[in-house]
Amino acid sequence: MCETEGVGVLPWSPVGGGLLGGVLKKEDGGRRATDFIRARVEKFRPQIAAYEKLCDEIGVPPAQVALAWLLRQPAVTAPIVGPRTMAHLEDAIHAVDVKLTADVLKKLDEIFPGPGGPAPEAYAW
Repeated sequence: MCETEGVGVLPWSPVGGGLLGGVLKKEDGGRRATDFIRARVEKFRPQIAAYEKLCDEIGVPPAQVALAWLLRQPAVTAPIVGPRTMAHLEDAIHAVDVKLTADVLKKLDEIFPGPGGPAPEAYAW
């Protein structure tokens, strides 16, 4: 576990520009239709599909899971959200109440392994 005393992290774009907000169910319209987003979706499609399946299994919207996971990380003081709609804001607010089990957290680390080990330590350097 990383030492976090006195250090805080403020993640920018905590739902990855929409990639962790249920993009596969909504990829045909809006900002998701841009070449940049489509390329990112294709690059990470297996992980996104596994992530969205896990979110469906636990019955929590993907954006809420992403924010709840970040809020469980000891170094994160507050994710910086940029809601464009009232639904985005409500997802962010409800994420505070989402309880992720140890099993779900383990599955998230398996879906999105860090470059040098489990999150969040692997992403800190």
